Amino acid sequence: MSRFPIHGWRSRGYIPHLDFPNTIQHVILGLADALPEFPDGSDAATQRKRFDAGLDRGLGSCVLKHPKCAEIVENELLHHDGDRYHLIAWCVMPNHVHVVLEQIKDLAGTVRRWKSWTARQINAFTGSSGEVWFREYFDRFARNAQQLQRMIDYVEANPVAAGLVAESVDWDFSSAGFARRAGQAPGAPRG
Repeated sequence: MSRFPIHGWRSRGYIPHLDFPNTIQHVILGLADALPEFPDGSDAATQRKRFDAGLDRGLGSCVLKHPKCAEIVENELLHHDGDRYHLIAWCVMPNHVHVVLEQIKDLAGTVRRWKSWTARQINAFTGSSGEVWFREYFDRFARNAQQLQRMIDYVEANPVAAGLVAESVDWDFSSAGFARRAGQAPGAPRG
């Protein structure tokens, strides 16, 4: 018996999401000011390409480049590890966040909690108000072990690809940086 209602595929009319227990997902959250709105009727593949391209350009306020804001997000991800999901890899970039996880509880509720909590904390820290996160998120499930490894490698190498650091372990707010700070090799189980 599932520990949460089985949602399967769902959509609020924008982007399809898979919400199913024990599914390993790559989730991407973007800051509200980092992306243009999607035109109505664009398909999911087109939306995904625009989303990735927009985030990679480093548009918007990039509030997550501030270490305190990045720490707020990373701490929220770590806080629910083992309860709502099993955290596999993550990276907090200046204007977006990548997370690879195995679902325990519903993904939509998990993402809603992340966004709500971190938005309140970030707004309090910056003295701002209003929307922090883009209304949608993207998720892609891993179909096999090779695809999962590609997801992890992509997430941990994101700061290197963006030209922010020379090696993934040098980016503090990521699973690779976390492993370095904890004295572990990247990809080693966190205890």
